[in-house]
Amino acid sequence: MRTIQGVGVSAGIAIGTVRVLAAVDYAVERRVIDDPQAEMDRFRAARDTAVAQLKQLRDNVAAEFGENKAELFDAHRLMLQDPDYAECVEGLIAQDKVNAEFAVKSVAEQFAAMFAAMDSSTMQARAADVKDVSRRVMNVLQGKRDSTAQDGSVQGDAVQNGIVQNGTAQNGESHIIFAEDLAPSETAQLDRAKVLGLVTAKGSANSHTAILARTMGLPAITGIGDAFDPADDGHVAVIDGASGAVFVDPDEATLTEYRRRKAEAEEHLSLLRKLKGKPTETKSGQRVHLYANISRPSDAAAVLANDAEGIGLFRSEFLYLEREDWPTEEFQFDAYGQVAQEMGDRPVIIRTLDIGADKQVDYFNLGHEDNPALGYRAIRICLTRPEIFKVQLRALLRASAYGNIAIMLPMITSVQEVRDAKRILEEAKSELRGERIDFNESIQIGVMIETPASVIMADELAAEVDFFSIGTNDLTQYTLACDRQNPSLERFADPHSPAVLRMIQMTIEAAHRHGIWCGICGELGADLSLIDTFLRLGIDELSVSPTSVLPLRNVIRNH
Repeated sequence: MRTIQGVGVSAGIAIGTVRVLAAVDYAVERRVIDDPQAEMDRFRAARDTAVAQLKQLRDNVAAEFGENKAELFDAHRLMLQDPDYAECVEGLIAQDKVNAEFAVKSVAEQFAAMFAAMDSSTMQARAADVKDVSRRVMNVLQGKRDSTAQDGSVQGDAVQNGIVQNGTAQNGESHIIFAEDLAPSETAQLDRAKVLGLVTAKGSANSHTAILARTMGLPAITGIGDAFDPADDGHVAVIDGASGAVFVDPDEATLTEYRRRKAEAEEHLSLLRKLKGKPTETKSGQRVHLYANISRPSDAAAVLANDAEGIGLFRSEFLYLEREDWPTEEFQFDAYGQVAQEMGDRPVIIRTLDIGADKQVDYFNLGHEDNPALGYRAIRICLTRPEIFKVQLRALLRASAYGNIAIMLPMITSVQEVRDAKRILEEAKSELRGERIDFNESIQIGVMIETPASVIMADELAAEVDFFSIGTNDLTQYTLACDRQNPSLERFADPHSPAVLRMIQMTIEAAHRHGIWCGICGELGADLSLIDTFLRLGIDELSVSPTSVLPLRNVIRNH
């Protein structure tokens, strides 16, 4: 057995025979031409044909996966129609008197290098996009047709290897595809009946190819690098799209374990098919919004795969914890915007940084504390170091122009803390207006209820915000005076304690008195034994791990 570690970009398990896609040689001969105008006309005609092909591909994707997933190919069309792109190609043809194919490839490499050098991962992903659309133009110039053409002729790595829609897989079987890389347009045209999963040497979790794989429900792993070996063709493999693990020629123990996991996943998928799109509503008509918690932008795929109605808690501190230096405004905007776009109209509630206590970051220089759980953390850092807080708020506001984002403040103990945070938010809004940067002027702001003080002050807090979300982990810790990091206190830190449940009840009642909604985003939200209690108390929303969404929906719908 050979074990390879890549980057899991689309969750799921696939077990099957490997099919290695031979890379297509996109080498283009440089030729000197006599009539630059004729060559420019040739480029324009090829570009128009490529735009028409992308329109057809866009319509196909929209019909199968929805309009929001087809927007990528609208962006590809706009990229081809960009005057800067065309001017660069035509300028190279006119100045150097080179053939159109060579000019297109040269400009594609130039643009791709420019995108790849940018700090934003979203912009870096554009490098693959510009190569994809340019190859499409080159294929037209070279007389190759797209697989969406009416005559059914095909082009590209995946296409030439016969695994596109209407293609014929080797021996009529389904395979796990291994490739150096896959372009977004190739991924969109894969025949899902013949492809079990994808493994590529290159790529990233933010690439459009990865996003399409998640949309199509294909387990996918990128970034295996030099471990990619064409000799794996025909061998049996197991891939785990969640962990990024690849097992070539797996031993019997590995096969048995992953067959078990796959069976469990298929049982979960059966539940998904049964409940997907169904409201989380009791038999008597009581509605509960069911959201999911995430820590990273790539987790949004699991939210959608498990049919959650939104993201109830995006733990933004992980953008800080996983770096060795301050995340810039651009870096954060990129992360928040990516999630907002992927979620479409579904709510995305982002908790402002909750650093401190058990989540320490060296570059914050917080210093030693004898009791960090009661110390310098979360909103306390934000309000005393507003230069850090405002960077995050500006990024959140900018990202709000791309989706349904709300801001949630953690570790609140007083009304003044909320007012101070809102003042800094207003300063950030004013700056963005002055810079003519779009954002959602009416972005919602909420607070986490996770201290006894915030419960006692819930009526006053409700007058300041748009929603409450109860963080039951810390609420239990502070209500029962039990350090949740201390395993010897486990028997005393009972989240089912009447004191904790009464705190939850008081919070819900205060929220409803003031016309705002109240949810739970702590671990207790997924406790099936408390569903009856939460429904009786009138909870409006539960935000849980993505895999807990469907079991919860099933219990609530049968209540």
